[in-house]
Amino acid sequence: MKKIGLTGGIGSGKSTVAALFKEKGVPVFIADVEAKKLFEEEEVVNEIKECFGSSVISKNSIDRKALGQIVFSDSEELKKLNNIIHPKVHQAFENWFSQQKSPYIIYEAAIIFEHNRQSFFDKTLLVTAPKALRIERVMKRDSVTEDEVLKRMNNQWPELRKKELADYTLDNVKIDKTKHQVNKYDKIFRGI
Repeated sequence: MKKIGLTGGIGSGKSTVAALFKEKGVPVFIADVEAKKLFEEEEVVNEIKECFGSSVISKNSIDRKALGQIVFSDSEELKKLNNIIHPKVHQAFENWFSQQKSPYIIYEAAIIFEHNRQSFFDKTLLVTAPKALRIERVMKRDSVTEDEVLKRMNNQWPELRKKELADYTLDNVKIDKTKHQVNKYDKIFRGI
């Protein structure tokens, strides 16, 4: 079974593209969703509290906004958080993957290239969109300011650098064109 790494910068529309593959019956593992589940586990809450202090804890759970303000303004703090979360997400993926029966699966994550994980996949698919559109999407989706979006973007590699490493790219601006590209890549990944 092939592993396809689906990635792209914040606001590129990875989730939309992942949902379109899922509609085609492709199993999709969304790393962000798994990470969010981990934030509910007592062991993870305790590790994060130990690492970042009690200011990121509210009512025995993680105050994601407070934690975000710390990690998205300091790359070293973000690395600490990633070192807690990423190994656990990887283990969740391995458990999930062992139960799949499909010609290929999609693993959706924002920072595949930044963590040099591209060799883990048979192929990578980069979702792209113009920067202004990405900023607009994130501001609307997360109810945040442009400054907050730009801080998050600054923790990710520029699209051009990712394009150099990606096996395939999908331009996600107009949904009809996006669907057409998903159909094309579905055939490629199935080996048709």
